[in-house]
Amino acid sequence: MNTLFFGDCLEIIKEQIPDESVDLIYLDPPFNSNQDYNLLFKMPKGHAVDAQITAFEDSWHWGKQAEREFDLILHQPRTEVSELMLALRRFLRENDLLAYLTMMASRLLALHRVLKDTGSLYLHCDSTASHYLKIVLDAVFGKENFKNELIWQRTSGHANVSRKYGVIHDTILFYSKTDRFSWNLLHTPYSEDYINTFFDQVDEDGKHYMRRDLTASMQRASTGQLYEWKGVKPPPSRCWAMTEAKMDELETQGRIHWPKKSGGMPRLKIYPEDVPGIPLQDLWLDVRVMHNRSAERLGYPTQKPLALLERIIQVSSNAGDVVLDPFCGCGTAVHAAQKLGRKWIGIDITHLAISTIEQRLNNAFPGIIFDVQGVPRDLASAQDLARRDKYQFQWWACSLVNAQPHPGKKKGADSGIDGLLYFRDDDSLAKKIIVSVKGGENVSVSMIRDLKGVLEREKAQIGLFITLAPPTQPMIKEAITAGYYASPLLGSYPRLQILTVDGLLNGAERASYPDLSRGGETFKQAKPEISGKQDRLL
Repeated sequence: MNTLFFGDCLEIIKEQIPDESVDLIYLDPPFNSNQDYNLLFKMPKGHAVDAQITAFEDSWHWGKQAEREFDLILHQPRTEVSELMLALRRFLRENDLLAYLTMMASRLLALHRVLKDTGSLYLHCDSTASHYLKIVLDAVFGKENFKNELIWQRTSGHANVSRKYGVIHDTILFYSKTDRFSWNLLHTPYSEDYINTFFDQVDEDGKHYMRRDLTASMQRASTGQLYEWKGVKPPPSRCWAMTEAKMDELETQGRIHWPKKSGGMPRLKIYPEDVPGIPLQDLWLDVRVMHNRSAERLGYPTQKPLALLERIIQVSSNAGDVVLDPFCGCGTAVHAAQKLGRKWIGIDITHLAISTIEQRLNNAFPGIIFDVQGVPRDLASAQDLARRDKYQFQWWACSLVNAQPHPGKKKGADSGIDGLLYFRDDDSLAKKIIVSVKGGENVSVSMIRDLKGVLEREKAQIGLFITLAPPTQPMIKEAITAGYYASPLLGSYPRLQILTVDGLLNGAERASYPDLSRGGETFKQAKPEISGKQDRLL
């Protein structure tokens, strides 16, 4: 069941996920912010600031694809959704916002189909389009199944706010499919201020406690609750809340508060540890903010704290339930699900995300077993990806040698560099490997000469040429002329290596370079996890 899918979540949900098979859906989709989000990569000490690549473009435009999805919405059986989308089209016209809402509506309909009757959905968004998304959700799930608008403080205050209030929160819209949804109420610990205010008494050991009435209404009276205790009778029309034996037991334990003045009513001592805390409310200020230096930060632009997803999963699912994240980004939801003993499904349309999640899960849970679908596993599927999306192919090919992609399609010309690797074979600064990827049907010796030039220009130690098509003999001969890199400790390595996609996939070929850091100079590593242990909040 634990599966990562590479591809469009709409198609994968339709084709791969059965009806009513998912217990909890969390989605953190693009917000229609008209921004590009860059994925940061770790750089070795002594190098420039962290490298980055455009992970995704959060921009939407009305066109043929949007028109097709809109038409499909009109012809599906949920007429209330069709009517809403027609009304939105009349109001908004054919613009970028309508394109975004059409994309979301078609996917929310698919998600509603796969959700169990006992299931819930949490949609993470911001103020850009949350008001429109809510009415779309009302149409898909029914307004009666709206439970909460959760407010999470995602960042601290901004100093550069001009002519409006600083935006420091995200919104999470919580819906159930029916009134039979799973619910495990959590409590937040009492703050020191709360304890000092409400637990205002201090015992002889210096511990804070509050006083609670030991009597109850006569309507609750039963045999054994109508008596005089320690010379004290309950007030008129009241009785003791428990039996005399239980009162004696509490007295022995030192749990009875006696007023200083005689004749006063005894009360029960309640300590902070006696009660679970404050029931979780809709304003979440206690989940730690993701700072650039946060230990769990992997560099993904929209990464959410693990504690946030653990909270949602604990409240709205149970051990063994299935959690689905159709826009899984860097995989925080599937990470939390794995940690808490849930089954999970993650989907993302970019290979950067899938590659990041694979590394994250393998680092956090050594020996974990999960399936990855949609990622090329043979030459034919690699050729298909190269034809469909040049950049996704390049990013995927870089993952075959554990290289970080560079620098992304928004940066224009790539200067002959599609990926970077770093290694350390002595006590000096980390050294550089240039990766060049070619997904065309034809390759030539000039490409090898170009890579040799890039190695000289970048002062890189080794170059990897990854090709989908078989290399020619002149290419192989030219690569040999690049010579060898002599490692101070670990021998010599070909300076320019030609690797085929087919060979990398079947294990016949692999990149050859020295590395005392065991790959630790390329990607930031997720910390190993202890399954079932709740992550710290603040």
